[in-house]
This record gives sequence, C-alpha cells and structure tokens, in this order.
Amino acid sequence: MKNIIFNPEAERELEYSAKYYETKSKGLGFRFLFEVEKGLTRIQDRPDAWPPLVYKQIRRYLLHYFPYAIIYKNDSDTIFILSIMHLSRRPGYWRKRK
Repeated sequence: MKNIIFNPEAERELEYSAKYYETKSKGLGFRFLFEVEKGLTRIQDRPDAWPPLVYKQIRRYLLHYFPYAIIYKNDSDTIFILSIMHLSRRPGYWRKRK
C-alpha cells in the first residue's frame, strides 16, 4: 500500500475545516474527518480510480456529504495530498503546491 504525505497547507485546510464543522454542530467535525479518512483509504486502495484533472497526474476525489474534494498526486510509491479543497473556492488555487 502506498504512503500518503500531506502538503502542510492541505493539513491546515483539513484541521481548519474539521474545527469549523465542529463549531456548527457537535460531532459534525468528526463526521467530516471520517469522510476524509474514508476517502484516503479508497485513494490508497485504488489511486488511479478517479479521473485526472487537466493538470498532469493530479486527481480529485469528491467527499460524500460535504462540499469538499481531496486533490492528490499519484506517484510510483507515494500519494501526495495537495489540498482538502472546498468546492466553492476559486479553482486551481492549490496548483503551486508540491
């Protein structure tokens, strides 16, 4: 199974979003983290299952129940998480991340 490495900015996005949802409703932040974890597991199991974006080797996994996507790059032995992106944000803001 491939290793998953988070870009530091993606990690901050994850933490911020979970805290935000937890302030909206007790347990909702946990539900958000659960959906992200479920997505990461699916990505690890089948990293090429989701179609590539316009950008080279970059793919997008859409979360269930939340307007977020996991933006990732699939390399030979590692999956790089570039962003935990809210779908209403400006598209492509994460492109410069490596």
